[in-house]
Amino acid sequence: MSKNMPEPETDVIAETDNYLVWRAQEPDGETTYHLELNNVTLHFFQEEWDELLALVKLLV
Repeated sequence: MSKNMPEPETDVIAETDNYLVWRAQEPDGETTYHLELNNVTLHFFQEEWDELLALVKLLV
């Protein structure tokens, strides 16, 4: 018997010709972030995403 799992709500944060960043509101209440770099996708939980943003700010 299969259960109907709700789909996450997603929205695009930023996009270029080769890169995409999107966010998903998961059914369990967790927010995840997804960074697509050509054929590689990195997945982050909120705490990891916040740390990545802090790292990028140090670079600029």
